[in-house]
Amino acid sequence: MSLWRPTGPEELALVEKSNWRAWPPRLPDQPIFYPVLNEEYASMIARDWNVPASGAGYVTRFEVRRSFLDRYDVHQVGGRTILEYWIPADDLAELNANIVGTITVVGEYR
Repeated sequence: MSLWRPTGPEELALVEKSNWRAWPPRLPDQPIFYPVLNEEYASMIARDWNVPASGAGYVTRFEVRRSFLDRYDVHQVGGRTILEYWIPADDLAELNANIVGTITVVGEYR
């Protein structure tokens, strides 16, 4: 299943260090990892949140085995297209193990 993730330059640098195959561990104040279900929502966050916070925002796309995602609910957090998964930080290593292929940058905002 295709997922998207808006990210700033620091997180993206850590993804690059993993050879584009894994998301870095969450920080202590980040108990949940939030991949989103469509590129438009990810672009909105990258542009409207990451750019003001860090000067740049990136939209990434990655594939995850549906068998892994089936244990999590999709959360609607705004309009009908504002959809995301809430993956507990403790499950991030398992999510990374279920990424098929590499994490790809599909958009950039400054």
